[in-house]
Amino acid sequence: MSWTKEFLKGLVKENPVLVMLLGTCPTLAVTTMAQNGLGMGLATTFVLVGSSVVISLLKKVIPGQVRLPAYIVIIAGFVTLVSFLLQVYVPDLYGALGVFLSLITVNCIILGRAEAFASKNTVAASVADGLGMGFGFTLALVAIGSIREILGSGSWFGLDLTFGVLEPIRLFATPAGGFMVFGLMVALVNKLSGYQISKKKMGCDGCPSQSACGGSCEGEGCAEQ
Repeated sequence: MSWTKEFLKGLVKENPVLVMLLGTCPTLAVTTMAQNGLGMGLATTFVLVGSSVVISLLKKVIPGQVRLPAYIVIIAGFVTLVSFLLQVYVPDLYGALGVFLSLITVNCIILGRAEAFASKNTVAASVADGLGMGFGFTLALVAIGSIREILGSGSWFGLDLTFGVLEPIRLFATPAGGFMVFGLMVALVNKLSGYQISKKKMGCDGCPSQSACGGSCEGEGCAEQ
């Protein structure tokens, strides 16, 4: 297994936000500023890598019947740790992220990688996968946050770009502007990467939860959707 390949896939080809469309709730909520997007992305990356390592180490110990509750407990431990660190060392960012920092615990990106990858692969491969997915998530949030902050507030990472002349377009600082930028970014990335959803990817063969249901949903319209 190529660790480089596992790392790079999360940046563009399988970007969790712009290709897989996961984690859209925090993406739209915190990207009013590029700094908030960077903070949320790095916090999620820390939790993703840390939980992937622990889950990979314990994959043969955790009973299959309670694997999801066990994963959530492990993830929640890392979320609590990163919350304490931000509260002590970066209180402004901690306040800006608010409740969405705690909601990292149930972020479908982290739970999805725990179930689909970390629980089935080695620690090294899980670290590479977690870093790739985490950095891909961070890049997406910073890109969307940068566009919204520049157009909606006339600044970037707190630096004034209006020079007292240009007037920001306040629409991009609103939820409607967030949906607009997010949609355009998804369309652009999918166009550049040539990503296409096939029936095979939408069926049981491409489902990360196939091991959980044993393919029992096959024949009920799953593969044809």
